[in-house]
Amino acid sequence: MPSAHLSDQTPIGPASRRPDRVRPGQPRPTPSRRSLPRTLLLPAGAAGVLVLSLILATLFGTANIGPADVVATVLRHVGLGALAPSPALPPLLDALVWESRVPRVLLAAVVGMALTVSGAILQSVTRNPLADPYLLGVSSGAGTGAVAVLLLGIGGGTLSLSAGAFLGALVSFGSLLLLTGGGRTSSAARVVLTGVLVSQFFSALTSVILLVDGDANSTRGFTFWLLGSLSGARWPSVLVAGSIILVGVLAVMYFVPALDAFTFGWDSAAALGISVTSARIWLMVITAVMTAAAVAASGAIGFVGLLVPHIVRILAGPLHRGLLPLSALVGAIFLVWVDTFARSAFAPNEVPVGVITALLGAPAFALVLRRVRG
Repeated sequence: MPSAHLSDQTPIGPASRRPDRVRPGQPRPTPSRRSLPRTLLLPAGAAGVLVLSLILATLFGTANIGPADVVATVLRHVGLGALAPSPALPPLLDALVWESRVPRVLLAAVVGMALTVSGAILQSVTRNPLADPYLLGVSSGAGTGAVAVLLLGIGGGTLSLSAGAFLGALVSFGSLLLLTGGGRTSSAARVVLTGVLVSQFFSALTSVILLVDGDANSTRGFTFWLLGSLSGARWPSVLVAGSIILVGVLAVMYFVPALDAFTFGWDSAAALGISVTSARIWLMVITAVMTAAAVAASGAIGFVGLLVPHIVRILAGPLHRGLLPLSALVGAIFLVWVDTFARSAFAPNEVPVGVITALLGAPAFALVLRRVRG
């Protein structure tokens, strides 16, 4: 930190080595004015691209349904049938568009938002560039909850696979909080290592359940789900997961000053007047709940929360007031198109979207590392 005798007008860094080009009496440009285009224009442009992506992705599918028919079906279901450009589709095709394609595209968008925002937050909180949404052991706990409902019959048939996964994710995160003293640990490294411990424990527990009670069909179905798939997207899952995730994304914006301060370390953030323990616990809870909702709805989709925040930092800079909204939008766009590719490129077969994100994410992350190697 700068020494106490430096004033706000003292030039620091590169600015102190170049002459002042501002004439006397001429107003200096403020940081907010210089950052305005990047802070506002990038999210606005990304929002437009997201809306266009949602519309175009709905047109893709195995059934041969024309764009006008897809648009007409959506307009009728949202109460704008008078604007429909074509007659109504047969009931089976109508259900295919409204009950399958539209929910799937929307779920891909909200899951992409959750994973990317959670990754950006955890990378800042832990000061670990390799942190992703599954750092807290949430995905492993979700897998255990899902396989416990699927094979052990926990819940007596009243719990769905998604509900079991959500509860398992919360149990694993609760275990992490218990092991870190309620999240009050003063070491970011301890949080990371505890997350690894919890993740390994629940992964081992899932393997034991599969070995003892699983058969070939159930194991294959669970593995397909665990790799990440949006094929089961329906309106109830979209509404539940979307509500949790959108509330979480809005809630983390309250902690933007704390996230910026965490960039310099927990001790520096405390010196700046940030309530480090409270902010850290709230951020971990919010990211865990968002990630749990995403994993329960779609399985564990890797690389989105690790890769996309680094790309967005190159575009928007490190300040979280611009980073978080843009991360949410770019993550949604990315997963919408990856899922569209996963369900269309190999038709009539479908590849789990998590496989595609890993195949794309590994070389893309290598390029990002090369870009920021300095």
